[in-house]
Amino acid sequence: MASAAPSDLESKSTSAAPPPPDGTEPKLGFFETMKTFPRSFWMGCGIEMWERLAYYGVRQVVGLYIAQADDPHGLHFTQAQKGTIFFWWALLQSLVPMVSGGITDRYGYKKTIIASVLFTMTGYTLMGTQHSFGGFMAGCLVLAFGTAIFKPGIQGTLAQSMSKKNSSVGWGFFYWLVNVGAMIGPFYAAFMRGKGWPYVFFGSALVISFNLPMLLTYKEVDSGADKSKPIGRVVIDTVGNFFGSPKLMLVVVLFSGFWMMLYQLWDLMPNFYTDWVDSLAFVRSNEWLPSNWVNAVDLRGRTLKQEIALNLNSFMIVAFVIPMSFLVARIRVMTSITIGVLIATIGTVVYGTSPSLYICALGIVLFSIGEMLTGPKKTEYFALIAPPGKKALYLGYVNIPVAIGQSVGAKIAAWQYGTYGEKATLSLRYLVEKTEFAHGRAWNGDVASLEAVAGVERKAAFATLVKELGQDPNAVNEILWNTYRPYQVWYPFAIIGLCSLVGIIVFSQVSKRWKDMDV
Repeated sequence: MASAAPSDLESKSTSAAPPPPDGTEPKLGFFETMKTFPRSFWMGCGIEMWERLAYYGVRQVVGLYIAQADDPHGLHFTQAQKGTIFFWWALLQSLVPMVSGGITDRYGYKKTIIASVLFTMTGYTLMGTQHSFGGFMAGCLVLAFGTAIFKPGIQGTLAQSMSKKNSSVGWGFFYWLVNVGAMIGPFYAAFMRGKGWPYVFFGSALVISFNLPMLLTYKEVDSGADKSKPIGRVVIDTVGNFFGSPKLMLVVVLFSGFWMMLYQLWDLMPNFYTDWVDSLAFVRSNEWLPSNWVNAVDLRGRTLKQEIALNLNSFMIVAFVIPMSFLVARIRVMTSITIGVLIATIGTVVYGTSPSLYICALGIVLFSIGEMLTGPKKTEYFALIAPPGKKALYLGYVNIPVAIGQSVGAKIAAWQYGTYGEKATLSLRYLVEKTEFAHGRAWNGDVASLEAVAGVERKAAFATLVKELGQDPNAVNEILWNTYRPYQVWYPFAIIGLCSLVGIIVFSQVSKRWKDMDV
């Protein structure tokens, strides 16, 4: 079935429900709106769901594999090395679509989606087999490139399958399906992690391969772009179009601060949760849960795996993003984004201030509400301000705030957590500063020298401190929490979120004067 152009969708909706005499457009009901989407929309959503299931199966746990000091089978890289991997991963994954979006418009969506599947399968395989810093980083970058060229093809297909009348619900439904994959992915990863780390990566390679047979039934959607342009001109126009629009650049800067804060739920929180959040009481009161699947064991006892706990975010979005998108369909896109940034910032402060699992959960709930008001609307905003024939190009620009926010945030988080938050590092500090363990050996304050001064590796630091103090591991955890206050690592991100919020509020009011940006 050929997909309907946006004008076709509008004419069908208008003929079904003519506008009232006062000239205002009738508001379609939810199910009436869902009927307006063509087959290309549903196909794109399905392909995206499998891709996200595979991606979040890895992304939710890879920070532990890279840098969690007390994981017996991890890579045991430093937080700084993890930050470097995430920095380049984010830049490649999010900046490539700025160029590949225009190329996708020019050469077609289907070809780039097929290429992306092959690249991502290769990336997951490399991550599961390479254990050196360079080898593992290479696998991450191949995965990042495959993910990067995937986005404009899928999002361009969806943008061409929607109109302004149904785009709020459409992008909300798309965001819902993305999070169905993102919700199943961590459960899948938790199951695979029980078999061994390589299974996590090989399992995701298998899942993404499901898109290859789906693509056999995928029918190309015309982008409306000029197909006669040479590839060099496409690249020049892509870059020139962005830097030639000060208003577009301003939007990107303002959104970058929020996405810097948002991505810490996946980049920083897995390690923070594993080190500090106390889930022992929850596990003891829910012994009916499949322990080998959802629980992990460390010196403190049996705990709830972080990928299961943090999956509350995806569960909230799956449960509520579609009705939320329908409720805010009639308000300005920038108004929804503003409210969302405020609520998500509050959530970030809450989930990082206490070792209580329940306080953490409350923060994630607030954060998720903010994300639901912001995530789909960000994509909708870029799709609505895109000129004809430039949908994939502008949806490539969507990734620039993510690139800036996630890459810079990864470096900030690496320095903050590696210095002031990581339990292994703080255990070494306590041994050196508060005990006689390293008596006679001076420490110059540089955390990079702590292992040498203490004579203990990071992976054995907490166990060594527990033995030295002769106390219960949970009591030692509390001592470290109260002594070094690791929750302070979240404050810079909350401040960045607030600064972004102020900028977005001002821009939202000023943009009412600009017809091309007033959505």
